Amino acid sequence: MSQSSNPTTTPAERGQCQTIDLAGKIAQINKHWQPRVVAEMNDYQFKVVKVEGEFPWHRHADTDETFVVLEGELRIDVRGGPSGDDTIVLRAGQMAVVPKGIEHRPRANAEVKMLLIEPRGVVNTGDGAKGERTVENDQWI
Repeated sequence: MSQSSNPTTTPAERGQCQTIDLAGKIAQINKHWQPRVVAEMNDYQFKVVKVEGEFPWHRHADTDETFVVLEGELRIDVRGGPSGDDTIVLRAGQMAVVPKGIEHRPRANAEVKMLLIEPRGVVNTGDGAKGERTVENDQWI
């Protein structure tokens, strides 16, 4: 696959009709909490990310968010979910969907590598004020 020199430029192939090495893509990421797009399907993006520590509480009013853990253990604290306040624990090979409007906080005691699936244009820190963990959208790797 050809890569653009500008990571915010969408590749013409959008990751379609090709093999995508998720581990190889994640290996190119140097910082935690910096999701990078690897493919698109319709209006959805597939993003790889390394995380460690705690992310701020946030919500996405207009969309669900899918977390797929590839390596490590992720905890997602939720407020007001279908089972009330709870913590979802995900290990490698497991996934969870956080419904739209549910306040949540991903966190990891050690590094976790994962795949996120969400609509194009979703702000990683949710609907509230942008902060130090807010990442510019459409950064391809």
